[in-house]
Amino acid sequence: MNKLGIIMGVIVIVIIAGVAASLSVSPSETVNLDMGRTHGTISTAMGSPILGDPLAPITIVEFGDYQCEMCYRWFHTSKPQIVENYIETGKANLVFIDLAFLGRDSSKAAQATYCAEDQEQYWAFHDMLYNSQEHVDNGWANSERLKAFAFSLELDMELFDSCLDSGKYSKRVDYNIQQAKKHDVNSTPTFIVVGNNQEKQISGAQPFSVFKQILDTMV
Repeated sequence: MNKLGIIMGVIVIVIIAGVAASLSVSPSETVNLDMGRTHGTISTAMGSPILGDPLAPITIVEFGDYQCEMCYRWFHTSKPQIVENYIETGKANLVFIDLAFLGRDSSKAAQATYCAEDQEQYWAFHDMLYNSQEHVDNGWANSERLKAFAFSLELDMELFDSCLDSGKYSKRVDYNIQQAKKHDVNSTPTFIVVGNNQEKQISGAQPFSVFKQILDTMV
């Protein structure tokens, strides 16, 4: 490797380390993150893996809480149609960003999804939480139940338990909450649709028709 290549390599490492430090995230947490990932004015580096084609012209950024009843409603009513008509067809993708604020178990549930991501099961765990939702803080999303969900997905339980118990992804979830506040998102679910040099916000569990009207103007 020539001197220029070495210098450029060092610069890249320094930049990544600096970004990780500025977000108060340990270097071990950046392994499965694209630190420069943004959609419009929104940093999605600490959010979910992208659901759908990363190169899709439209991104739907969803701010949600796993204990949110209206998020549950949107997940079961509007989302399937969006997935079928826009995500599976390559017209749009989706990124979930945690606004974990409704109860004491909200943050732990969000952290658990990233522990599942370590084993490439983020979306399976995400879906399981929204298929299993009960009342806020009634115990359905406490650490014991989260581990039971992981067991049912046949995850490596030693790795999952260590991740969850250590709070490995607590700062990542905290960052996402701050990102929501930065964009004046204070309720769940809230969506920011980014495409065609536009950003349009949708609040609440709106029907598919509302999303379709906006998405079709951006395709």
